[in-house]
Amino acid sequence: MTCPYLNYQQSDEEHEFENDRPYCTVADSFVSPMQADICNDRHNFDHTSDCEKFPDDEALPDDGALDGEDAPPDDGRVHADPSE
Repeated sequence: MTCPYLNYQQSDEEHEFENDRPYCTVADSFVSPMQADICNDRHNFDHTSDCEKFPDDEALPDDGALDGEDAPPDDGRVHADPSE
């Protein structure tokens, strides 16, 4: 999943480029291609835990478990492992 705060754009109030560049709406600035790798969860990165700019209140718990509204409903059924 890509960070919802990452955009690609050619300009902001201070800069203008010929091509789209990665832009962080949290930092309100362009970011490096290496930072964009984190935002795009490339190379086993997770933007919710590896990005220093990602809002802490939106990050998943350390175990990666979902809870509350984000968790899938418990329908009481046992679901088969699709890899079997």
